[in-house]
Amino acid sequence: MSFPLLTATAALPAVGAVATAAVPAARRTAAKWLALLVSLGTLALAAVVLVRFDPGGARYQLTESHAWIAAFGVRYELGVDGIAVALVALTALLIPFIVLAGWHDADPLETGSRRWRPTQGFFALILAVEAMVIVSFEATDVFLFYIFFEAMLIPMYFLIGGFGDRAHEHGEEAASTQRSYAAVKFLLYNLVGGLIMLAAVIGLYVVAGNFSLTEIVQARANGTLHMATSTERWLFLGFFFAFAVKAPLWPLHTWLPNAMGEATAPVAVLITAVVDKVGTFAMLRFCLQLFPDASKWATPVILVLALISIVYGALLAVGQRDIKRLVAYASISHFGFIVLGIFAMTSQGQSGATLYMVNHGISTAALMLVAGFLISRRGSRLIADYGGVQKVAPVLAGTFLIGGLATLSLPGLAPFVSEFLVLVGTFTRYPAAGVVATLGIVLAALYTLVLYQRTMTGPVRPEVSAMPDLRARELLVVAPLVVLLIFLGVYPKPVTDIVNPAVRQTMSDTHQTDPKPEVEAAK
Repeated sequence: MSFPLLTATAALPAVGAVATAAVPAARRTAAKWLALLVSLGTLALAAVVLVRFDPGGARYQLTESHAWIAAFGVRYELGVDGIAVALVALTALLIPFIVLAGWHDADPLETGSRRWRPTQGFFALILAVEAMVIVSFEATDVFLFYIFFEAMLIPMYFLIGGFGDRAHEHGEEAASTQRSYAAVKFLLYNLVGGLIMLAAVIGLYVVAGNFSLTEIVQARANGTLHMATSTERWLFLGFFFAFAVKAPLWPLHTWLPNAMGEATAPVAVLITAVVDKVGTFAMLRFCLQLFPDASKWATPVILVLALISIVYGALLAVGQRDIKRLVAYASISHFGFIVLGIFAMTSQGQSGATLYMVNHGISTAALMLVAGFLISRRGSRLIADYGGVQKVAPVLAGTFLIGGLATLSLPGLAPFVSEFLVLVGTFTRYPAAGVVATLGIVLAALYTLVLYQRTMTGPVRPEVSAMPDLRARELLVVAPLVVLLIFLGVYPKPVTDIVNPAVRQTMSDTHQTDPKPEVEAAK
C-alpha cells in the first residue's frame, strides 16, 4: 500500500491541534512554537502533494478508499484534482502566516472580571480548522465531505466568540457582546445551510444508492443513473444553498461582516481566505458535477445574485467607517466575481474563478494582516482615528498599499489575472452580465484608495505620531505574501497549468463548450 499522503496532510494538523491543546498553560510559548512547526510540516506535505500531482494525468489522483459505514454506502474516499490541489496548497501556505500574525493575540489578559481563554486553545483551534478544511478539499465521498463541512463550524465559533478583537470603541463589555453576537450569527447561518444540505445529501443517497462522487458522475455519464428533472433541481438547491451561505453570496452574506469585524485579524483571514473557499470550491466539485442540468437551469438566477454581490458589497465597502468591515464587504464583492466565473459556464470563467480563489486568499491575507498590525498599534478599527501613518511607519504603509492595490486588481498583481479571466469568460456568453460586473472594478478602486488616503496620508495625527513600523516577525508574515502577489501577477502559469485540466473536465460534466468567437482568427 502506498503512503496515504492525503490523509497525512490532514491528520498532521489534527494531531497537532490535540498536542497543542495539551500543552500546560504555563508553557504558552511552547504551544505557539508547536503550532508553528505543525503548520510548517503540513505545508511541506502539501508541497509534496503538489509535486506528485500530474496535471496531465487522471482526474483524481493520490486517491484513497476504505470502507467506513458499509451499510449505507459511506466510504472514506479522498482524491484531488487540479482545483483541490491548488486550494490545499493555499490553505497550507496561509496557516503558518496566520499563526505568526496571531502570536500575541491570545496572550492572557486581565480586563476587569474577564480573562482571555488559554493561549494554547487559540492555536489548537486554528490547526483543527486547517485539518477540517483540507479534508473538505480532498473528500470525494459526499457524506465524508458533509461531516467536515459542518464540523469546522465548531472551532470557528470559538475562535470568533472566545478570541475576538480587543480593539473596540465602546470598551471590553461591548466588545464581548458583539463577539458573542457575531459568533452565534455565524453558527446559525451556517447550521441552517448545513441542515438543508443534509436533507439533500440523504435525497442523493435515495436516488443514487451511494455517496461516491466519482461513481455517481460516472453512472450519470453512462446512462445507468437517471434523475427526474424536479428531483435533480431540488437536490441542487439543497447543496447550493449551503455553499452560498459559506461562500458567502448575497443575500446570505450578512454573517461575514460581523464575524470578520469582531474576530482578530488572523482569524478574519482564516474565515475569508480559507474557510469560505470551501463554499465556492464545492460549487465546482459537487453542484456542477452531480447536477449538471440543474446547474444550467439555475444559472440565470445565480448570475443575478453574483452581480448583486459584486456591486452591493463594493458599495457598502465604500461607506464603511471600520477597516475590517470594509475588507469584509470587499470580500463579498470578490466572492461575487468567483461565483460569476463558475456559473458563466466557460473555461476562461471557471479557470479565472479558481485562480481568483487562490489570489483572493493571498491578497486578502496581506491586506487584513497588515490592517491587524495597524489596529493593534492604535487600538482602534475606525478609519477616522488614523492619518499620516506613512510618515511615521513607511514600511507598514507601503505593504498596506500593495495589499490594497491587489484588492482592486491592479495589473501586475495576482488578482488582476483572475478577475480578467472571469470577465472575459462572462463576456463571451453573457455580455450584459460582464458589463455590470465591471462596475465592481471601479468601486474597488474607490474604496481602496479612499481607505489608504484617509489612514496613511495627510497630517500625522497625534495618536499615531509614535507608531512603530513593522517588526521582524510582522515582516516575516507580510513579505512572502507580497512576493507571491507580484510573482503570480506576472507569471500565473504554474497555477493555471494545474487547474485548467480539471476545469475542462468540469465543463465536460456539464456538457458545455466555450462560445465560438464572433470574429475568426486570421490564418
